[in-house]
Amino acid sequence: MDPSTIFMAILGLGFLALMVLVIKRMATKKPGELYDSYEEEEPIAVQPPKPEPKKKKDKVEPPKEPEKPKLIVQPLVAKPWDASLERTRKEGFVARLSEVFSKGTINEEIVHRAEEALLTADIGVKTATVLLDALKSEFKPKHGDLGPQVLQFLHDHVLEMLSGLDHGVPALAVDKPPAVIMVVGVNGTGKTTTIGKMAHYYKNQGKSLLLAAGDTYRAAGMDQLAIWGERVGVPVVVGEPGQDPASVMFDAGKKAIELGVDILIADTAGRLHTNVNLVDELKKIHRVIGKAVPGGPHEVMLLLDSTMGQNAVRQADVFRQAVDVTGITLAKLDGTAKGGVAISIARDMGLPIRFVGVGEGIDDIRPFDAREFTKALFLG
Repeated sequence: MDPSTIFMAILGLGFLALMVLVIKRMATKKPGELYDSYEEEEPIAVQPPKPEPKKKKDKVEPPKEPEKPKLIVQPLVAKPWDASLERTRKEGFVARLSEVFSKGTINEEIVHRAEEALLTADIGVKTATVLLDALKSEFKPKHGDLGPQVLQFLHDHVLEMLSGLDHGVPALAVDKPPAVIMVVGVNGTGKTTTIGKMAHYYKNQGKSLLLAAGDTYRAAGMDQLAIWGERVGVPVVVGEPGQDPASVMFDAGKKAIELGVDILIADTAGRLHTNVNLVDELKKIHRVIGKAVPGGPHEVMLLLDSTMGQNAVRQADVFRQAVDVTGITLAKLDGTAKGGVAISIARDMGLPIRFVGVGEGIDDIRPFDAREFTKALFLG
């Protein structure tokens, strides 16, 4: 075969193969692709969108516990004396004397009625007799209403009776604190409440305190004193129910020295009829306090319920047998017509009156003042 013919045949076959390849390539192209390029471009790397930085959430603080209400210490503002003795003045022996002497002249009948009013009053028979003798021998009526003159006369004599004693807040003079106040009295007289009020009073005077719950036979009594301590912001030493009260007092005395407080107020049991001899127990507590705090107790305060009248005086004899009572505090003076018991206690027992309770509020306790007391009692 002619070489040129062979060349032309090979050339035709090559062209044919090229056409087949182009047709095949075109068949695999997707719509929208460029047809004049056969080389695939390198794919563009698409970076995923960067996530937006997370906003910092505000830090959630754990809920704070509500603060306990703080006791706002205010200056002592107790019920006025005239309001505290209103019932005694309007319902008690003072009211009866005012009625007796409402007439303008004195005769045997009036004197008899005055004797009855005084002798049946809660001022005690001894004190009533002294006042009656003074009325008979010394009272000189003047022109005008007789009642006010008699009350003024009795006011002057009672004030003189009360003036010989060191009434009011005990001095508590100690070479080295703490000073110890041992509080005694029958259960139910308001002893624990009065101790709480006394703590509040002394704290208002700038004193630091510690309380001792020594009535271990009454769990409720210990709890009540602990509540009062929390209320006035004063620590309390509390023992176990049934624990020896003397051991609680010893621990409290040592704790008071350790803390360096000014005053330790010790509560005690007041059971009069139990298998435990109250008198012996109080004597023991008195001795143990002296071992824990040299010289203590510096004040043995007997708490009496004013509403008991002369029965309160008879109760006092039990406690005076046990310990050397140095002062009296009268609770519930505002709730009775027997406020004259204060005169009997001071004169017949020869004991100063330290404080009087004149209401239910935390501030309703005040130092006894003989002048203010007699003025409110007789003159209003």
